[in-house]
Amino acid sequence: MTHQRKRILLVSNTGQVGAELWRSLQSLGDVITVDRDHPTYPVDLADHSQLRHAVRDVAPDIIVNAAAYTAVDNAEQDEALAMAINGTAPGILAEEAKALDALLVHYSTDYVYNGKHVDKPYVETDFCDPRSVYGKTKLAGDEAIQGIGCKHLIFRTSWVYGRYGNNFLLTMLRLGQERSELSIVADQIGAPTWSRLISDATTQVLVQLQSALCPHSIEDLSGIYHLTCGGQTSWCDFAKAIVSHLPNPPSVFPIRTEEYPAPAPRPAYSVLSNDKLAETFGVRLPDWDVALDVCLSREQAKSIFR
Repeated sequence: MTHQRKRILLVSNTGQVGAELWRSLQSLGDVITVDRDHPTYPVDLADHSQLRHAVRDVAPDIIVNAAAYTAVDNAEQDEALAMAINGTAPGILAEEAKALDALLVHYSTDYVYNGKHVDKPYVETDFCDPRSVYGKTKLAGDEAIQGIGCKHLIFRTSWVYGRYGNNFLLTMLRLGQERSELSIVADQIGAPTWSRLISDATTQVLVQLQSALCPHSIEDLSGIYHLTCGGQTSWCDFAKAIVSHLPNPPSVFPIRTEEYPAPAPRPAYSVLSNDKLAETFGVRLPDWDVALDVCLSREQAKSIFR
């Protein structure tokens, strides 16, 4: 007996996570992408009728939403657009997924928490209290999906970096080659997470869900899961680890959050517990520093430093 290949709708394959998902999801089925500049399925996430039409046209078995409004500081002045993309669009995807009996995979953020935990990683059932517009709009998306009740997996991740898009890793590599000194915030604590590991973990989970050996239904396993690398660090120490891979690394000095004012407040502590993901699916990512070393290994670095 041959298994029919799944139709997978990937919403945006151009960002940090989406570009990696485009690679990793190929083993699971036929991947169709939609994005603002897509030649066949141009979709503006803020145009909700356009989004509905694209989903209905593709009629996927799985929807993977890797799109988001991620400009955290800009969101403070652009709340309507951030809410349309982060809050309303995921709910529309959930409605369409429910109508199709499809599974929706969605990515959320550590910014849904207020950061007041001290050395106590957040678990999925902890109270959400976002301090920024970005965090509030992402939480709205999470709640919309849960309220609609489609089959869903919401992966909350943190401090995402990778070889694509705009992120802290690429910024530090660029600045590290331009400057002899860097001043980086040292009093915000989290877990940097490589986008490639997020995509690979997602694919591992989907493989399990499609297996005849899976003892639970997708409905029973639907919910929120934290998905980050292990360990914790500050932005300052993360920067030091990054630039140490440069031929002539700059000096990195710690500063306090108030010395680097930004429009959007950040959680002071946003380490997430990944125990639920490990206990449910047997998936646990390596510690952040191990992942970074692999990301910046000689072969990886060839394209990053080019």
